[in-house]
Amino acid sequence: MPSVRLSDGELFYEVHGSGPPLITAAGLGGVGSFWAPQLGSWSAHFRVVVHDHRGTGQSSRDLITYSVPQMARDVIGLADALGIERFHFAGHSTGASIAQELALTYPDRVLSLVLASGWARPDPWFTRCFETRERLLRSAGAEAYVRAQALFIFPPWWVSDNDDRLQSMEEAQLKHFPPTEIVSSRIAAITSYGPGDELNRIRTPSLVTCADDDHLTPPHFSLDMHRLIPGSDLAILPTGGHFNNVTMPDQFNATILGWLLAKLHGHQWSAPDYVKTATAHHA
Repeated sequence: MPSVRLSDGELFYEVHGSGPPLITAAGLGGVGSFWAPQLGSWSAHFRVVVHDHRGTGQSSRDLITYSVPQMARDVIGLADALGIERFHFAGHSTGASIAQELALTYPDRVLSLVLASGWARPDPWFTRCFETRERLLRSAGAEAYVRAQALFIFPPWWVSDNDDRLQSMEEAQLKHFPPTEIVSSRIAAITSYGPGDELNRIRTPSLVTCADDDHLTPPHFSLDMHRLIPGSDLAILPTGGHFNNVTMPDQFNATILGWLLAKLHGHQWSAPDYVKTATAHHA
């Protein structure tokens, strides 16, 4: 279980496969194991690096003021420690915000971006969702917070069909749940982050993707990012909720991997017929 020392913290990470480097970042939960359903597919073509965000999982539980720029600096610190100069990057939710920050602040380091279930700017819906979750955590505790999050991140059909699996996932999460102060600071970090029109400056090849029934970051968020990022590709998958990489892994994996390989080899991306796509035409 390797880890790297940063100037003010420590990151746990794992490397799977070989080939061009693909660094990943999970969402608010922050743990690298989030990407388990993708590793078999993606590591056959890429050197996939997963990590636990600082404050989560097995990384150091530092009582700092968390921010998206800090999370992006941690990714750069991880890449530097592993001797990776330039890399492809896939981020989900909070990780998609990290992807935006990397492209805006460290454009020479990033070869391509996958922005899954992200947002360009918080809106009242987004803010209400995360304010509700944060207040629930403070008033009712970690167990209530973890049980309630299923209502935000999974589609109803998946919860009904996978209750035993979901309970096992929740028990595992509670064993390593961070202190309330860290979770609250991380929620504040994402609800205050929104580069908005600044995304027009991104020149990194980018895929914006989400599920059509994502309740937490609905498709209009992805459409907004796609509109703002010049030349970006868009893939709206038919179902799967916010965690569509978990609920519909085969479709998610094939879509993302197909796009990454097209960019890697300089080919035109041909989207699967089950996704809604569009191509940005603005300069």
